[in-house]
Amino acid sequence: MNAVLASLLVLFVVAVVPLAPTEAVLIGYGVLAAAGELPLAWVIVVAAIGCTLADFVNFGLGRTLGTRALTRFNRSTGSRAMVSWTAGHLADHGEPILVAIRFVPGGGIIGALLAGSLKWPKRRFLPVAVIGAALWSTYAALLGYIGGQLVTEPALAMLISLGVALLISVPAGMLIKAAQRRVVDTATTTQQLPLPV
Repeated sequence: MNAVLASLLVLFVVAVVPLAPTEAVLIGYGVLAAAGELPLAWVIVVAAIGCTLADFVNFGLGRTLGTRALTRFNRSTGSRAMVSWTAGHLADHGEPILVAIRFVPGGGIIGALLAGSLKWPKRRFLPVAVIGAALWSTYAALLGYIGGQLVTEPALAMLISLGVALLISVPAGMLIKAAQRRVVDTATTTQQLPLPV
């Protein structure tokens, strides 16, 4: 039992620390759950709690620093476009956008920072953070669990699960990149066109 608690504590720490490889660790924990080493439900709950706390840390940074909190993400054209697209959609479709953006690498951080910098009330952000973290944690843990159920060799199950994650995230990333390019192209076109008199 001590090994299980220690493993769950490690998972919690990884989930709380921004930019830690949470998805890979969570997929690995899903494989361990399939092997009977860890309880799957606890893996999901611990990861979701850790991710929710990380979201609130980033939300707090956004509230405190405002848009300066996003400086790190504004270095490349693609990142600026993602921030711009997300910020533009938060006003009209904020809650579903913040849940969905969690599935894009770095999206959970950007979404929480933006919601904080836009001064969302905590009572509005809380359910979004909880639902997004729970759905994402379930997705990643189940990828590992299903891989572990299909293949009994843990290393192979981990590789298969990570491969499936790539098959899901690469097309999603391509769609996001296409949306980012449209935002950048629109911004570039708008800046180059003379204003109507």
